[in-house]
Amino acid sequence: MSAGVSNAGRGLYTPEVLAAAMELAAFPWRDDLPYTGTARSRSCGSTLDLALETDATGAITALGLRPHACAIGQAAAAQFVRGAKGQTRAAIAQARASLALWLAGDGAQPDWPGLALLDPARAYPARHGAILLAWDAALAALPTD
Repeated sequence: MSAGVSNAGRGLYTPEVLAAAMELAAFPWRDDLPYTGTARSRSCGSTLDLALETDATGAITALGLRPHACAIGQAAAAQFVRGAKGQTRAAIAQARASLALWLAGDGAQPDWPGLALLDPARAYPARHGAILLAWDAALAALPTD
């Protein structure tokens, strides 16, 4: 099953979710990146540290992560990484807002690569904070000017 196909009815920690979580190994923490942010889920205690770099327009060009999150949080972070390069702070903020609405059942699935993989987690509100970690850490890291 591809990441673009819903895993509804198969449980939360599917082989696809676990495989996505493992993708983060390709994006290790980097001390050389100028911007860092941390996010913590109040519902489950998961955390994610994110380091990134931007170009002159504010678009993300490089990133590294240090996850201390459940497999759902890590799989969501992997989906974040898939679409983060080239995104600006404004685009990340818009995606984060859309993602929160979608998780709450109040909006359509955001236009971000791979989010269909996370569809089963919408039924688990305690995991929503973990899903949002990468977007929140990026917003904490990205300059506001």
